[in-house]
Amino acid sequence: MLKALVVRVRRGGARGDGGMTTAEYAMGTLAACAFAAVLYKIVTSDAVSGGLQSLIGRALDAQF
Repeated sequence: MLKALVVRVRRGGARGDGGMTTAEYAMGTLAACAFAAVLYKIVTSDAVSGGLQSLIGRALDAQF
């Protein structure tokens, strides 16, 4: 019995996970959407928006 299992594994009969299942895709998509929503809220906040505008304004007014 053990010998047959060893032979099957050596021949490639034991297969690993070839890819993600539908549930894993769903969880990955949900996590990506949640991360995007958090980043959107951070970037559109008043503090970050003001900082970005200030940074861009200083960059455009820079002397070369």
